[in-house]
Amino acid sequence: MSTARTLMFVIILGSAIAAAACGDSTPAPSGAVTAVSIVSGSSTLTTTAYSPNPLNVPVGTTVRWTNNDSTPHTTTADGGAWNSGSMSGGATFDFKFQSAGTFTYHCTLHTGMVGTVVVQ
Repeated sequence: MSTARTLMFVIILGSAIAAAACGDSTPAPSGAVTAVSIVSGSSTLTTTAYSPNPLNVPVGTTVRWTNNDSTPHTTTADGGAWNSGSMSGGATFDFKFQSAGTFTYHCTLHTGMVGTVVVQ
């Protein structure tokens, strides 16, 4: 093998190894991901504690709630379809909606906090 070909092989091989080493092993949710914020000061809010609210998404969408408050909160489906458990500030929770319907939810720690996801 010529010096130029050897050098090219080493560069390509090194690039492939570096790219593989930098990859994130956490699988990304399949399909669309839509963000919902648990807003700052939300424990004293009601229908504006989750933003946007209501949220309209197509079937197959993953909704990612992020707690942007310094107080722990949950996102808990009224019908039991999901429960994030207690989420501290900065924590996220994902749920994939696989069927159409209207899904109401609340915070189990601050029951006045309510939201709705409409899946079409």
